[in-house]
Amino acid sequence: MFNFEKLEVWQKSISFADLVYTVTRAFPADERFGLTNQMRRAAVSVSSNIAEGSSRLSRVDFARFIEIATGSVFEVVSQSFIGKNQGFLTTEQFQKLYAAAEEQSRMLSGLRKSLLPD
Repeated sequence: MFNFEKLEVWQKSISFADLVYTVTRAFPADERFGLTNQMRRAAVSVSSNIAEGSSRLSRVDFARFIEIATGSVFEVVSQSFIGKNQGFLTTEQFQKLYAAAEEQSRMLSGLRKSLLPD
């Protein structure tokens, strides 16, 4: 087992990506290389950056990767608004994504704070 696999925030990020994949599956075919791809790439980036950051030798470097992961969560939120406005996401799907993003963001923030000196 790799060390990042033990992190609850990484485990949640995998679930977050699964959720994004699930809700974007019903997006129109002409969005396959547009919003669908953007949302999926951003969602996958969260767990990828946590994993890559965990390999860094310094806590400051790891914290930087957590910042990047947080940015990817924010991308999904912004893109979710567009998906909802375009009628690709139901209100329920949007709310579920938004709540998952809030939780992911809080967990990433906590991890980042734990990595940096006061």
